[in-house]
Amino acid sequence: FKKFVNHIEELKQLDERIQRKVEKLEQQCHREAKEFAHKVQDLQRSNQVAFQHFQELDEHISYVATKVCHLGDQLEGVNTPRQRAVEAQRLMTYFNEFLDGELRSDVFNNPDKIKEAADIIQKLHLIAQELPFDRFSDVKAKIASKYHDLERQLIQEFTAAQRRGEIGRMREVAAVLLHFKGYAHCVDVYIKQCQEGAYMRNDVFEDIAILCQRVNKQVGEVFCSPETVMAKLIQSIFENRIQTHVKERLEETRHSDVEQYLKNLYDLYSRTTALAAKLTDFNLGSDKHTFLSKLIKNIFSCYLESYIDMERQYLQNRSGLILQRFYDSKNHQKRPVGTGSMQELKERIRQRTNLPLGPSIDTHGETFLSQEVVVNLLQETRHAFERCNKLSDPADLPKNAFSIFLLLVEYLCVDHIDYALEIGLSAIPSPDAKNANLYFLDVVQQANTIFHLFDKQFNDHLMPLISSSPKLTECLHKKKEVIEQMEVKLDTGIDRTLNCMIGQMKHILVTEQKKTDFKPEDENNVMIQYTTACSKVCAYVSKQVERVRRSMDGKNVDTVLTELGVRFHRLIHEHLQQFNYSSMGGMLAICDVAEYRRSAKDFRKILRFCICVFDNMELILKEGKNSFIQRPK
Repeated sequence: FKKFVNHIEELKQLDERIQRKVEKLEQQCHREAKEFAHKVQDLQRSNQVAFQHFQELDEHISYVATKVCHLGDQLEGVNTPRQRAVEAQRLMTYFNEFLDGELRSDVFNNPDKIKEAADIIQKLHLIAQELPFDRFSDVKAKIASKYHDLERQLIQEFTAAQRRGEIGRMREVAAVLLHFKGYAHCVDVYIKQCQEGAYMRNDVFEDIAILCQRVNKQVGEVFCSPETVMAKLIQSIFENRIQTHVKERLEETRHSDVEQYLKNLYDLYSRTTALAAKLTDFNLGSDKHTFLSKLIKNIFSCYLESYIDMERQYLQNRSGLILQRFYDSKNHQKRPVGTGSMQELKERIRQRTNLPLGPSIDTHGETFLSQEVVVNLLQETRHAFERCNKLSDPADLPKNAFSIFLLLVEYLCVDHIDYALEIGLSAIPSPDAKNANLYFLDVVQQANTIFHLFDKQFNDHLMPLISSSPKLTECLHKKKEVIEQMEVKLDTGIDRTLNCMIGQMKHILVTEQKKTDFKPEDENNVMIQYTTACSKVCAYVSKQVERVRRSMDGKNVDTVLTELGVRFHRLIHEHLQQFNYSSMGGMLAICDVAEYRRSAKDFRKILRFCICVFDNMELILKEGKNSFIQRPK
C-alpha cells in the first residue's frame, strides 16, 4: 500500500513538472507568433513600396517607348525618302550609262552579279516605259536590249542548272525571273526539259504517271507557285503527248477496222480517265476536276460525238454476219417471215383453230437455234454496253443503252429465236401424219435456255445503265412485249405438238387394235396380258413424257403433262367405247387399262380416269354388258 501511495505522489510531481513545461512552451509560442506577425507587416509595407516603384518605372518605360516610336517614325519618314533618293540616284547613274552608250559599272560586266544586274535592269525597263519615245528612243532600245539579253542569260542559266540537277540554283534564278516577262518562257523550258527522255516504255500512260510523280516534288522546291507550273505541265502532256498518241491509234483503224477502233477508243478513254484520277492527288489549283475533265473532252470530243452511231452500225453488221454464217453453215436460205394485216389474220386463225396455214416444211430435226450464236451475240452486246457506259455522256447514257438493247432484241429475239419458232411451227406435221418427227419440243428447250441468257444480260448489264431514267419503263415494256410474242408461239407449237402426239397414239390404236382382241373366237386359248396396241401406245407415251420433261422446267412440265394426260384420257375412253367385250375379252381389257394406268402415272389427272375406267370394266364383267354405257365422271 505504501508503494502504491509513493507511486501516486511521484506521478503527481511528474504531472506538475510537465504542466510547468507546457506553460513555458505556450508562452514561448505566443512570443514567437507576435514576432512573426510584426515581420509579416514589415514585409507587406516593403511590398507596397516596391509595387509603387514598379508602377512609376512602368510609366517611365511607356513614356520612353512612346518617344522612341515617335523618333523611329520621324527617322523612317526621313530615311525612306533618303533611300528612295539614293535608289533614284543609283538608277539615274545607271540610266546615264545607257544614255552615254557605255556600260562602265561592274554590275553589268561581272557575270557573278547577274542577279543584281537583273534587278537594276528590270527597274530601268519599267522606268523607260514611261519616257516619251521621240526623245528617248535610243536609250529605251538599249535598255530593252539589255533587258532581253539578261532575260536570255537567266533562262540559259536556269536550263543549265536543271540539266545539272542543281535545285538551289534553279530556285534562285526562278525567283529573279519571276518579275521578268520571260518567266513564262522559263516555265515552258522547264516543262520541255522534264519530258526529255521520259517516254521510254511502250506504255505512255505509265510513263506520264511516273513523270508527274517525279516532277511534282521538284516543282514545289523550285517555283513559288508550283500548282500553276504543275497544271501547265499536265496541260502540255495532254495536248501534245496524249492527243498525238490517241490520234495515231484511232485514225489508223477508224475507217479500216471498226471493231478495233471501238476497242482502242474504249481502252484509250478508260486509261486517260484513270490517269486523270491519279493526277487529282497533285495540287493543280482549286478546280482541278473541271480542269482535267476539260482536257479529256478536248482530246476525245471529236471521237465521242460519232461514237454511238459507229457502235450501232458495227453491232448491226456484226450481228447480221454472225447469223448469216450460222445459216450458211446449215445450207439454209432464210425464209421471209410475213408481216402486216394478212400475217396477223393467219396468226389469229392458227391460234383459234390450230390449223397449219401455209405449206408444211421438213427441217429434218434442225431447230435453227444455236447457243454458240447466242453467246456470240450476247458477247458483242455486252462489250457494246460496257463501251456505252464509259464513252457516253451521262445525259445520253440511257438513250444510247436503249438503242443497243433494241438491236439485241432485233437480232437475237426476232431474227434468231422468233424465226426459229416460225420455222418450227411450220414444220409441225398435221395430227393425221404418220411417224411424224415432233422436234418442236427441242425448239422449246433451246428457246427457254436462250431466253434465260437474254434475261441475265438484261439484268446484269442493261439495268444498271437505265435504272434511274425514264427509259427503264420502255425497256421493261419492250421486254414484256417480246416475251408475250414468243410465249404465244410456244403455246401454239406445244398445243399442236400435243395434238400430233395424240394423233400418233390414235394411229397406233387404229392400226394395231383388232376387233377380235376383246371378243376372241376361242376364249380358252386366251392368255391374260395386255394387247399389242396397248403395249405400243404405252411405250410411245413414256417416250413423249420423257421428252417433255427434258424440254421444259418448273411448272411448265406439270402443265403440259396434265394437258397431255387429259387428252390421253379422252382418247383411250373414246377408243374403248368402240368395242364389244366377251368375258375373256373383258379381262384382257382390264389388263390394258392397268397398263394404261401405269403409263399414266406421271399425269396427275389421268390417275383418276384410270380408276374410273377400271371400276367401269369390273361393272361390265359383273353385269354381262358388252359395251360401255356411260362416260366416267
